[in-house]
Amino acid sequence: MKKSLAILTGAFYLLSFYGVESRVWRDSGTGTIVLEEAWTIPELLFQIPNTTAALGHTNAELKSNLIDIHNQRLADMNANGIDFMVISCAQPCIQGIVDPEDAAAMAVMVNDRLAESIANNTDRFGGFASLSMHNATVASEELRRAVKQLGFLGALVNDYQQSGPDGATLLYYDRPEYDPFWQTVTELDVPVYFHPRSNIPQVQSFLFNHSPFIKGPAQEYAVTLSNHIIGLCTNGVFDRFPKVKIIVGHMGERIPSDLVRIDEQLLRQKTLGMPMLKSVTEYWLANIYETTSGNFATPLLQFHMDQIGLDRIMFSIDYPYVVIPEGAAWINGLNETLTKQQLNSLKRGVAIEVLRLNEN
Repeated sequence: MKKSLAILTGAFYLLSFYGVESRVWRDSGTGTIVLEEAWTIPELLFQIPNTTAALGHTNAELKSNLIDIHNQRLADMNANGIDFMVISCAQPCIQGIVDPEDAAAMAVMVNDRLAESIANNTDRFGGFASLSMHNATVASEELRRAVKQLGFLGALVNDYQQSGPDGATLLYYDRPEYDPFWQTVTELDVPVYFHPRSNIPQVQSFLFNHSPFIKGPAQEYAVTLSNHIIGLCTNGVFDRFPKVKIIVGHMGERIPSDLVRIDEQLLRQKTLGMPMLKSVTEYWLANIYETTSGNFATPLLQFHMDQIGLDRIMFSIDYPYVVIPEGAAWINGLNETLTKQQLNSLKRGVAIEVLRLNEN
């Protein structure tokens, strides 16, 4: 599917009614904000694995919930005190499209569809842009369009970008050739959410076929995405672009739980020419945020509060892979663990600051 006149025409049409000027967010001051919540278009439903439905739910229900915004999704938000939801394209989305032209065209289509879908309710819904990461300049241009013209709040990338004639070339965004993208992220002052993706077959067979049960969220996602996040640190992205903000879900893909060991071991390698100037802990405290998506473990939250501080943690659910009532029950139950001020910070305070909601 090559970039078509129809897609471009649709983009210009959207600008006429969904420019950044039209985005309005009304702060109720009480409910929660969530920002790792998936959605997709019918053309990409083939990407959804058949084993990822929430407990007690079917894969057919999962796919229905992924496409829906204003019916069961909004009803669950209303019933569970969620004021605002940032929506993004379900993995692997554009990162699973090998051809650069196809990927760029699909990114435009996905972003335009999402903008159109939420245009009539921007006080309840926001969007993270989908991006083709084959080329830093193309990614920068689409991010700028999505933020400036569609009113999106940042971007979400689903780990590495598949590329190459056989789809087995993996592109990571910690390389110098992606510096133009990070420069654009800095200029726009928006966060980039790093989300896991199902690995290509070559990686899955090599690492996980000995026990296929550990594919997906139980183990695979944290393993591969944490490599990407630490690569951003060790390859000096945050030194070259010290104002960049990234978000990592699922309680930081386990990295904050192991910062002492990570920092100590990397310190030994500084003599080997590693470009990183600071420790991973220092980067986390300056450039990286985490969300609670799909990981509602109160003791872990308390440990991370000690390790990185509550001002680096935001509430999220991981809908529809996790049902909204489960996440709401957990965070509302924290009123016995956190102070009122701490709970407000987790529910909404940090998200308002990171997403700059009060500035739009």
